[in-house]
Amino acid sequence: MQALLREWFPILIFLAIAGAIAMAMVGASYLLARQRPDSEKLSPYECGFGPFEDARIRFDVRYYLVAILFIIFDLEVAFLFPWAVALGHIGLFGFWSMVVFLAVLTVGFVYEWRKGALEWE
Repeated sequence: MQALLREWFPILIFLAIAGAIAMAMVGASYLLARQRPDSEKLSPYECGFGPFEDARIRFDVRYYLVAILFIIFDLEVAFLFPWAVALGHIGLFGFWSMVVFLAVLTVGFVYEWRKGALEWE
């Protein structure tokens, strides 16, 4: 138990120092900066003009398709780098597992393409 604590102690110190520095920076900016709230600064920002509709409107389905597209490529990159580093150790099973994973992502990409999410009008 002592060896485990000894190994994790530098990380805990690092996190404590990082938290203290972050809190000090936020506190210093609050204390030293001029606090002059303005109605323009506090108003909601929407492309340079005031909001004109209710926030609870129906979104176009393309927003969701773009989100799915982002998840597809984000997952692909997040899994491809560690896979490429460990490819020599995981062998043929790891290779074919990633091929299946990429096939599933390709199906998602083709779905996006067919729905027209890549056509920016």
